Amino acid sequence: MDNDLANDVLDVLGRCLAGAKRPVALHEPRFEGNEWRYVKECLDSGWVSSVGAFVDRYESDLAALTGVRRAVAVVNGTAALHMCLLLAGVEREDEVLMPTLTFVATANAVVYCGAVPHLVDSDASTLGVDPEKLRAYMESLVERRSDLAFNKLTGRRIRALVVMHTFGHPADLESLSRVCGDFGLVLIEDAAESLGSFYKGRPTGNWGLLSAVSFNGNKIVTAGGGGAILTNNVELGDLAKHLTTTARRPHRWEFVHDAVGYNYRLPNINAALGCAQLEQLPESVTRKRALAVRYRDAFASISGASFFLEPEDCCSNYWLNALLIDPELANQRDRVLAASNEAGFMTRPVWSLMHRLPMYAACPRMNLDVAESLASRVVNLPSSAFL
Repeated sequence: MDNDLANDVLDVLGRCLAGAKRPVALHEPRFEGNEWRYVKECLDSGWVSSVGAFVDRYESDLAALTGVRRAVAVVNGTAALHMCLLLAGVEREDEVLMPTLTFVATANAVVYCGAVPHLVDSDASTLGVDPEKLRAYMESLVERRSDLAFNKLTGRRIRALVVMHTFGHPADLESLSRVCGDFGLVLIEDAAESLGSFYKGRPTGNWGLLSAVSFNGNKIVTAGGGGAILTNNVELGDLAKHLTTTARRPHRWEFVHDAVGYNYRLPNINAALGCAQLEQLPESVTRKRALAVRYRDAFASISGASFFLEPEDCCSNYWLNALLIDPELANQRDRVLAASNEAGFMTRPVWSLMHRLPMYAACPRMNLDVAESLASRVVNLPSSAFL
């Protein structure tokens, strides 16, 4: 019996990915557009570093795709998160609510600000922050001073909520927005994985005061690296651009800097690659959703696990497809991971929960039972757009 689930998963992967060359990676980029032409144009012009026409175009194209008023390209998604937090007013010793079920960059960016990650639980139906559980927790924890929220146990101000869209699936943004409004919190979206996803017909990254996107090599759109800050607040967008380009004031030759800035600039050559990738985003989403349908149908025939489907009112990019092992078979997760990887199908578990990492083990946190359960049962499946 112990091998049944692993064998069933291998059978489904073999049928769904029969034409793929092994080993099948978890997620690889798809270069089928103007990548060569744009990068060559960049090389031919000599503009390969931190300024150039492709950076401006990348920002404009990204703003148009996500519907925001400003997009600011930066060197990676972590830098984008760091800047979002700073622009949201996060200060030293503030607390920032964020899911324990996330990639470590979310927590790292909070600490870069001198602030404290405050870890919250997930909703099994979205894999994102659970709004109802968070509301109940805040009602018992928060002391209101004027319109500000303070942690009664630590005395620290709770400044913001970072919502991460897990594997590209949108969190319940409408309910979480209401929680933020009721407790005076700034909503920040960690949309690193969800470019091309929609919540109630509106793109992710277009709900928070500020949002962060990643263009790492394993994302649905890649610039070889890179990230971006998204906002509908033009003043914050202008400030983001200024601070991420070393806070230098425009001048033909003088070096005048009027604030502590950051060298978070995205090189023009990376932006050239990114522009070509953005052109293919709709097709990539279509392909990835088709792969998800294939997985959904195939896994419906096995017992002991289920394919995770996009939440209600959402259209997900299915950045990483996920299999959820039934709770009573959670002890079979590692067997499934070992068997699939040995057979040439790269699978992986979810990231280590933040409260299990040594540097974040002492952070304030609510009950995290759902995240604990999900972490013991999630298996990510090969998800490249060309599969």
